[in-house]
Amino acid sequence: MSQRRVVTGRSQEPRQRFAEELRTLRTGSGTSLRQLGERLGWDWSLFGKMEKGETLGSPEVVQALDTHYGTPGLLLALWELAAGDHTQFRERYRRYMALEAKAVSLWHFAVSVLPGLLQTPGYAREVLAAGGLKGRELEQQVKARMGRRELLEGKDAPPFRTILSEAVLRTPLRDVGEWRGQLEHVAAVAERAPVTVQVLPQSVGVHGLVSTDVWFLRLGDGRPVAYAENAHWGELVEESTRVEGLQRAYDVVRDMAMSPAESRQFILRILEEVPCDPLT
Repeated sequence: MSQRRVVTGRSQEPRQRFAEELRTLRTGSGTSLRQLGERLGWDWSLFGKMEKGETLGSPEVVQALDTHYGTPGLLLALWELAAGDHTQFRERYRRYMALEAKAVSLWHFAVSVLPGLLQTPGYAREVLAAGGLKGRELEQQVKARMGRRELLEGKDAPPFRTILSEAVLRTPLRDVGEWRGQLEHVAAVAERAPVTVQVLPQSVGVHGLVSTDVWFLRLGDGRPVAYAENAHWGELVEESTRVEGLQRAYDVVRDMAMSPAESRQFILRILEEVPCDPLT
């Protein structure tokens, strides 16, 4: 389906329009990407990726661009629209899943929701419904999420490590029976190679990933990529310096987490606290 155009000839898709505006302003000023990077103090390749629509960049970068081009607030407003464009988010998430299918190892950190690879149908349905999905679309997304679990099955399954913030295990589903089934599933999977499950206690306090779920994929060529997200946005991160920064934060979190054996016992203790029958 072609992108909708109007009188200006520019895209009406928020992310693409943001990228086009960046490219138009830079070329109109006669500035190269390298010159822009030197003047603003960021790696010039970041601006190239922003102009291609591969990344949105941070609000700080966009504010610096607004100042540089003399467009106070314009680019930041376009950035906010692009960041809130859920249709484009789903498209970029499909790009991530294509890479996930080819990964030779996966690392993950969860702030408040279990990773899709460990979710049961009941858990996935309630989480997706809370995000606004319903009806046929909801059931399609649940089915798609369950299909992802096949990645961890079979003799060629890649190693998968997930670190779960304690809050993930303290936030139950409304359906007690579904919640109990979900905890039982996590405890069972934690015993199965090549899955490693660790729990990060709330007592560790603030850390570098306190508000960000993040996935790390190591591809067949040895290249790592990351996917960072919260409840409102997600971004595929391929720039090496940014991936390394996220990995350093992940390493700190892993050092503070319980061991896999301690984590499984912790999950079983939480499971003991859940009633066997749903409350009425």
